Amino acid sequence: MPGAWVLLLLVGLAGTTGRWQGQDLGRSDASVISVSNGGPWGDWAWPEMCPKGSYASGVSFKVEPPQGVMEDDTALNGVRLHCSRGGNADSSYTAESQSGRWGSWTEVLWCPHQGHLVGFALRVQVPQHGFLHDEVAATNARFACSDGQVLQGPGSVWGQWGGWSHQCPKAVCGIQTRQEPAWGLKRDDTALNDLRLFCCQ
Repeated sequence: MPGAWVLLLLVGLAGTTGRWQGQDLGRSDASVISVSNGGPWGDWAWPEMCPKGSYASGVSFKVEPPQGVMEDDTALNGVRLHCSRGGNADSSYTAESQSGRWGSWTEVLWCPHQGHLVGFALRVQVPQHGFLHDEVAATNARFACSDGQVLQGPGSVWGQWGGWSHQCPKAVCGIQTRQEPAWGLKRDDTALNDLRLFCCQ
């Protein structure tokens, strides 16, 4: 298992696409798509995959609303994929990886016309590097559907949208998040910083 985690880390560092050969994921051969503007804090959590033969057709977001002046904001805390077989919307199985502790989950946004997720983009606040500045990292996400529809979360307006990831040849089938642990005690928390998606044939 340690060797597999090292391989996954190297795949992520190599660029925006890569190959993952890992039975640990439950899918024998999955490619990785990523973006270049993710936040710098935290560690990569475990990957979680849709069951074999299913793909991500919907997405929901865990979002903390703005906390007000002099309070600690974390904005986007998590992303949950909703898997389906044959394009039939069914939220009975989800793939989540790790999510932050703040905020609440939105309703599921589904790709229309029995479509699947194929790519994503992140809105991220760049590091503020100041004692009085509140670091937030990832604040929102967009997901592209196979028919061109875009599903966007209700995250905050802080930060800038980065470029789109490469698109999956067929569909997204898994997720991995980079999360900063909760510090508490009035320290500056950022929660979700970055994510990767897995593509399956």
